[in-house]
Amino acid sequence: MTPKIDHKEVYKLIAHIDREKYPVVLLGIRGYFSKENLRGKYDDLIVWITPNGITSFQANTDPSAYRKGKGTGSGKGMATLNVGTHLYQKGIHNGSVPHPAFRQAEKVTVIRDGIDGNYKDFGYFGINIHRGGNSGTSSLGCQTIPPKQWDAFKELGYLELSRNNQKAFPYVLCNK
Repeated sequence: MTPKIDHKEVYKLIAHIDREKYPVVLLGIRGYFSKENLRGKYDDLIVWITPNGITSFQANTDPSAYRKGKGTGSGKGMATLNVGTHLYQKGIHNGSVPHPAFRQAEKVTVIRDGIDGNYKDFGYFGINIHRGGNSGTSSLGCQTIPPKQWDAFKELGYLELSRNNQKAFPYVLCNK
């Protein structure tokens, strides 16, 4: 079943996007289906906005777990994509088994779980949008879609990006 969202609300949340430059936009809303946003749950909403309409999907926009750390090396904390507007593009997610995804098209800001409090980090982290798992969200910081919805989500995105000759698209991520 496709989740419902008010179209006026969608257009208000993406009002800052130049729709002539970017006819295809992706919107993510954290905690859309829960009172509090939870890690490891498909409790978020993700929405394709295209010249042909609005299509929404259940999603996860958080890591699956917590991992406190510090710095940017091997001991870094788990990453959560910061709210804001980020550019993404078609690509491959290089997990244990590489598979189709939408990848960062620019550096992004993440908030990392910190030993002495959470902290920001900026760069290319492989914070992708890809298929999640059946028994969990399969996210180390990525945005994931439940397996039963992934094919429809990916195919719609790939089709609309090709149809509109658009290489990259804005991904607007906000909190409920």
